[in-house]
Amino acid sequence: MIKNRGFTLVELVMTMVIIGIISAVAVPRMFDKSIFETRGFADQVQASLRYAQKVAIAQNRFVCAAFTASSVTLSIGATSACGTPLQSPTGEASYVINAPSGVTFTTSPANFNFNPLGQPSAATSGVVGTYTITVEAQTGYVH
Repeated sequence: MIKNRGFTLVELVMTMVIIGIISAVAVPRMFDKSIFETRGFADQVQASLRYAQKVAIAQNRFVCAAFTASSVTLSIGATSACGTPLQSPTGEASYVINAPSGVTFTTSPANFNFNPLGQPSAATSGVVGTYTITVEAQTGYVH
């Protein structure tokens, strides 16, 4: 008894159709890096604001966050004026986050500061692409 092994023509054609549909939908998304850069910048801003709050508590000082359309700058001081640039965790003299080319805040947050207890001077929120970054008023929780 001889057993035929292999694929039928129908199975091969269906496999090719499925691969064609997947490549038509998935491949363009993989080569559009602006989505990844936007999400990366939003995540970096969130992490930096959390870091600023923790530094304010740990050093018992004010930490200010200043925003432009495409950057965030953190500074530290004994008062809410915050005149000294905050050193980054990697040891750089100033803590500035610049957005990648083509990525900006859709809605830029208002400048604010964290007091020595980690509370922000005002609740604020900003939008990067479709990602909203919010700082809660009483707790300073960044999400």
